[in-house]
Amino acid sequence: MNFSYWELKNWFTTIDFTIVGSGIVGLNCALALREKFPESKILILEKGILPQGASTKNAGFACFGSISEIIDDLKSHSEEEVKQLISKRWNGLHLLRKNLGDETIDFKPYGGYELFLTKDESTYNECLQKLPFINELLKPLFRNDVFAKEVDRFDFHGIKEYVVFNPFEAQIDTGKMMNALLQKAIVNNILILNQVEVTSYLEKKDSVEVDLGDFSFSTKKVLFATNGFAGKLTNNEVKPARAQVLITEPISNLDIKGTFHLDKGYYYFRNIDNRILLGGGRNLAFEEETTTQLGQTELIQNRLEELLKEVILPNTDYKIAHRWSGIMGLGSAKKPIVEQLSDHVYCGVRLGGMGVAIGSLIGQELADLVK
Repeated sequence: MNFSYWELKNWFTTIDFTIVGSGIVGLNCALALREKFPESKILILEKGILPQGASTKNAGFACFGSISEIIDDLKSHSEEEVKQLISKRWNGLHLLRKNLGDETIDFKPYGGYELFLTKDESTYNECLQKLPFINELLKPLFRNDVFAKEVDRFDFHGIKEYVVFNPFEAQIDTGKMMNALLQKAIVNNILILNQVEVTSYLEKKDSVEVDLGDFSFSTKKVLFATNGFAGKLTNNEVKPARAQVLITEPISNLDIKGTFHLDKGYYYFRNIDNRILLGGGRNLAFEEETTTQLGQTELIQNRLEELLKEVILPNTDYKIAHRWSGIMGLGSAKKPIVEQLSDHVYCGVRLGGMGVAIGSLIGQELADLVK
């Protein structure tokens, strides 16, 4: 790299904290470090033009888990663990709103709905049967019933008569949220360099040498906030999980408002700017979708189009405007990994597809590890 003296002096010298990843976690971590260490020099490195994983690519659900997801989690986690997970997500959403403001992130408390396809008899029956139990489990957190059985009022096709409504769920504008975080970082004198990929690092007695391929520099501390891309550099149990999405052109008189879940959360859709945004389908090809490669597949896109045409908008003319994908970070456990890896290296990863809900909190917790 052909750096000048000025570039080396201002961007790569006397760095206190280097954060890898400029997503929700990385930016919140940087802002928390700035508050904690006002005079420090903070550098964020991002391998994409924009945050590469899911922070600018997610569906903008301000949610903490649909009823079928919670029931599913209870099969592999204790009741206390599930309550802690939901509490962390709920507190994280409050922190996001407090840090940026509802107007800034276009927070809309329309509520969330879980739909059940006609063939999903067992899941449907289980959710309705366990609804009172789940409400009782969550009552200490929300001081009210979270889930209620309601008749579908949106005229969806091919679904069961009843849906499960959650008044505590909302939606945000992901782009506005991330833009606000980036602006806040700049105002707080946090340096951000894009299209810079960390290939390795070497820890020394009082510093860490960060390798960018054909250039390396020294920093006092390194904090990884790379979520689905974390496995290689942090040696943590984090698997990448691609999520494919499509969005329609604007639809006249669109009456659908809210966030919607289908098939244990493997499909999800919402309204935004008079459009329908629909994503999911990873369960059709788990192995193929365990990847860090962005892109779409015919199998999943065809299923998304089928759901759009047959279930969500069966009597509506629409056109698909755009398709994209993002990379989440998952693992065998739902709990995020926030830990000190060595004397000068830390990580906050494995957000389990709940980055909007817990990203602010994980960024804060990551910064709190640094003494």
